[in-house]
Amino acid sequence: MTGFSVFIAIMILVSLLADRKRTWDGIKKGVNMFVNILPTLLTVMVLMAVCLYFIPASVIREYLGEHAGVGGFFIAAGIGSIALMPGFIAYPLSSVLMKQGVSVAVIAVFITTLMMVGTVTLPLEARFFGMKAALLRNALSLLGAILVAVLVGLSYGRL
Repeated sequence: MTGFSVFIAIMILVSLLADRKRTWDGIKKGVNMFVNILPTLLTVMVLMAVCLYFIPASVIREYLGEHAGVGGFFIAAGIGSIALMPGFIAYPLSSVLMKQGVSVAVIAVFITTLMMVGTVTLPLEARFFGMKAALLRNALSLLGAILVAVLVGLSYGRL
């Protein structure tokens, strides 16, 4: 992390040397964007922490862990398909889940369905593209997510 911070500091200095006004405008815009998203970010993180506090690690391991089998895949795929969660929340959540015993393949299907399958947004998508196209895209995305999870599981030797 320190190396990345040093790299960013150097890049900001280079940018300041190239065009001071545009660099400061960019920094201000970035800070404003961060401040605007901060309440949502904190709310989602607190809700996730509360949920993870009330759901024992043993339950998470039982339904999503190494020995959950195909059922764990489908539970994670279902949760990922209906959840509306940005990646910057999903990745840290996945890290916490892995520390609680969730398999890598289940995390892969969860994140992939989260990003690709939109059950909650299906009516909106159908309105713009038609129901047939929306259902086909979601079905193919779900199959792709399961394929990704299987490949990840095989590559880690824990399917």
